[in-house]
Amino acid sequence: MATLEQENTQRVPKRILTSLLASVSAGVVPRAGAPYIAIGRKDEIGAFLSDLEAVSEGGGGMRFLIGRYGSGKSFLMQLIRGYALERDFITADADLSPERRLYGSGGSGVATYRELMKNLASKTSPDGGALPKLLARWLSALQSELSGKGIAPDAPNFSANLRSLVFEKLREMEFFVGGFDFSKVITAYFEAWSDSDEWAAEQKKSACLRWLRGEFANKTEARAALGFTVSVIIDDENWYDFLKLWAALVRLMGYRGLVVFIDECVNLYKIVHRVSRENNYEKILSMFNDTLQGRAPGLELVLGGTPQFLEDTRRGLFSYEALRSRLCDSRFSLEGYKNLIGPVIRLRRLSDDELLALIVRITSLHAQCYDWEARVTSEQMTEFLKLCLSRAGADSMITPREMLRDYMTVLHILMQNPEARFEDVVGSAVTLKTDKQTEEEEEIAQLAEQTPTKPSSVNFRPEDIDF
Repeated sequence: MATLEQENTQRVPKRILTSLLASVSAGVVPRAGAPYIAIGRKDEIGAFLSDLEAVSEGGGGMRFLIGRYGSGKSFLMQLIRGYALERDFITADADLSPERRLYGSGGSGVATYRELMKNLASKTSPDGGALPKLLARWLSALQSELSGKGIAPDAPNFSANLRSLVFEKLREMEFFVGGFDFSKVITAYFEAWSDSDEWAAEQKKSACLRWLRGEFANKTEARAALGFTVSVIIDDENWYDFLKLWAALVRLMGYRGLVVFIDECVNLYKIVHRVSRENNYEKILSMFNDTLQGRAPGLELVLGGTPQFLEDTRRGLFSYEALRSRLCDSRFSLEGYKNLIGPVIRLRRLSDDELLALIVRITSLHAQCYDWEARVTSEQMTEFLKLCLSRAGADSMITPREMLRDYMTVLHILMQNPEARFEDVVGSAVTLKTDKQTEEEEEIAQLAEQTPTKPSSVNFRPEDIDF
C-alpha cells in the first residue's frame, strides 16, 4: 500500500520532471517520463510485451490502438516505446498528417518513412537520430569479430577482410525486395570508413545516409552523389519494403527487432478523395497480411486512431471490406469481457480509483518539481474527482487529458496565489459556463439537471490505493 507521504519520497530527475509536467499541463503526450504517471494500463501493457517476445523470436505483429481523443493512445504508445527500448529493440515513430500518409503521390508516402528514420531510436539514443550510431556500432562489432580471428586492424588485408565480412553478413538481405541496392549502399558506407581521404569519406557516408533515409528525388541525383548506380531509390511506392529490410538488418546487428509506431491515423479517415483514402487502406491491408503471415520477420507495427477511423462504414477502415472482415469484433465478443489477443485494442475508460491515483501522483510530482507543499488534502482530491464525474456524460466519457489539464490549472493557481483556497478555485471552475460551450453541451447539461444523478463510485481514500 502506498500513502501520499510515500509518494513524495519518489524522486524524479528535474529535467524529466519539468518536461513531464509541462506536457501534462498542455495536454501533450510526454516524450520522457511517461512511466512516472502510468496508471491503470496493466493488461494493455502485458499484451504489447507478449507481442515483443514474439517479435524477438523472429515473428511479426500488428496492433490497432483505438480510443477517443485524450483517452491515452499516444501516451500508451510512448510507454510501450520505452519498454521496447529497455528490452533492446529499435523503435521508430511518426504522426500522420495531411503531408504524411501511408500511400500518396508527391512525396506524402515517403515523408512518413523519412519521419520514421529521423525518429529511429535505440537504448543508447532514445531521443531519435540513431541511424549513424547503429551503423557505427555494427562496424565496431565486425571489426572486433575480425580481431578475434587474429586479423589485426593495422594489417594490410584488414580492409579487404572487413569488406568480405560485410558482404557475407548482408548476403541474405539481397533476397528481399530492394535488398540488393540496400546491401550495396550499406557496404559503400562501411568502405568509406577505410578511405584515407577524410573529406571524400565524409561525403560518401553522407550520401549513403541520404539514400537510406529516402532523401533523393530520383536515381540520377542518387547516382551523382553516391558515385555508383542504384536500380531503385526509396519513394512513395516502396518505402514499406525498406521498412521490412530495416527490421531484418537490426536483427542482423544483434538487436531483438524493430517496433514502428504510427499515430494520428485519423488523418487517413479525413482524406476526402475516396480513391486516395482506399489506397492508404490498401497499404494497411498489405502491412497487416505481411506481419500476420510471417513475411515481415522482426517487425511490429502499432497504429493509433479513434473509433471513427476504425468503425465508420462510410470512410473508416470498416468501409474497406477486406479490412472490416479482419478487424471487426466476433459475434461472440460480448460487452464486459476483455480480449487483448486480437489485432484491435480498444482503450477502456480508467476506473474511478485509477483516476484518483493519477491525481495523487500528479500532486506529488507537482510539489516535488516546484518545491512547495501542495495545499490539497486527500478529501479535496476526492472531491475534485467527484465534481469531474458529476458532469453530464462524464461517467463514461471522461478522459485523463481533460481531467489532468483542469487539475494542473488548480495546482498552478494554488501555488502562485498563497491566499487562494482550494474550495474557491474549484468552486469557480465548475460553476462558470464558458463562452465556447456548444448548444449540444447545453442541452446535455439541461437534461442532466432533470435526471437523477448516478451516485459517484468514489468512496475510498487516496491512502487506500495500491500503486
